[in-house]
Amino acid sequence: MNRNRIASGSRIALVASVALFAGACNWAPLTPAGENVRAGTVAQVASCKKLGATHAKTSTRAGIFTRNPRTIDQELEHLARNEAAQMGADTIVPQGPASSEGRRSFDVFRCQGS
Repeated sequence: MNRNRIASGSRIALVASVALFAGACNWAPLTPAGENVRAGTVAQVASCKKLGATHAKTSTRAGIFTRNPRTIDQELEHLARNEAAQMGADTIVPQGPASSEGRRSFDVFRCQGS
């Protein structure tokens, strides 16, 4: 009986560890092209050419667990930088904070050679 309690406790610890790790994982890697796009501010893009906007969405939950807000923000930025690179941009500026549903919009600019 004592053995079953230990095994059960070990399983619970393992499941909790995996869930916490999954909640912290970034599921949207930055592409090589996205690495050339930076996140900037409105002041930094004052003399840049606006190319449009992009919208990013990611999951805010990993199973029953809420994901880390920093991880969500980083993932949204990666998605936006990847998309901006495909638009020929080199800078993104967030339009506001991420929503509770894991959505965020970004303005897209070309600052080099504009």
